[in-house]
Amino acid sequence: MKAEPFVIERVYNAPITKVWEAITDNNKMKEWYFQLEDFKPEVGFTFTFNGGSKEKTYVHLCEVTEVIPGKKLSHSWNYQGYTGGSFVTWELFDEGDKTRLKLTHAGLETFPQDIKDFSRESFTKGWTHITGTSLANYLEKV
Repeated sequence: MKAEPFVIERVYNAPITKVWEAITDNNKMKEWYFQLEDFKPEVGFTFTFNGGSKEKTYVHLCEVTEVIPGKKLSHSWNYQGYTGGSFVTWELFDEGDKTRLKLTHAGLETFPQDIKDFSRESFTKGWTHITGTSLANYLEKV
């Protein structure tokens, strides 16, 4: 796998404050994202969640690494019991009454490439669904 980060952009029909709340408020995240026990947009805050494919569930180990309120949230993304380490960055851009989200997931090539769930294709499918369907549907109803 190339050492290129996965990047996806979406524009939502929602103000930046609603999108920021959706990606940083744990109660709201539970409606469209993963079921996190707790989450705080604070540098150093660690969180875990379970996720994966129909075949296997993985424990994700994450730590918030950067927060610019209303604009940027970055966190590590690792898997318990597996080598590799990556970083996810959510960036928000105000486009009037809309918000553009740019999600970057860097370091995918560091995960074991003999595991299908860690393939670039798997991440592409997952992030496309999360940003294009789950988050979009959530923002439409709030």
